[in-house]
Amino acid sequence: MTEENGDQRTGPRLPQAVLARLADARACLADATVGPTPADRYVSAHLAALRAAAGILAARPRPMDGRRRRLRSAWELLPEVEPKLADWAAYFAMSATKRAAVEAGMVRAVTQNDADEIIAEADRFVGEVESILGLPGRPTLPMAG
Repeated sequence: MTEENGDQRTGPRLPQAVLARLADARACLADATVGPTPADRYVSAHLAALRAAAGILAARPRPMDGRRRRLRSAWELLPEVEPKLADWAAYFAMSATKRAAVEAGMVRAVTQNDADEIIAEADRFVGEVESILGLPGRPTLPMAG
């Protein structure tokens, strides 16, 4: 039996949308470890981080003041919602340019080292988001040697 705010086994009760985004993040990380090319792996890892960012943004929505605001990326909003994640937001905002290049067909823009780095960083970021949200620890990804 869980309490309204969760229990020690399952962590806090979070909206299903938040849990779904974090599950998607973990699925994207898994895809990143087995992607056929560095470009595929890079994109999957970046999407994992984006899904985790969406999860924390969904968990901590900001009130709108009634004025229409310009559309902002998750990486712009993240430091406002969770200041601890500002450095991560800057890192993934910069890597979004490379992801866009890959998605536009410039697959040679990503090296094996680029893919390995972003997978490791995305794995750490997803774990940090889960920790901030009070979710039980998840195992980190096994990295290919």
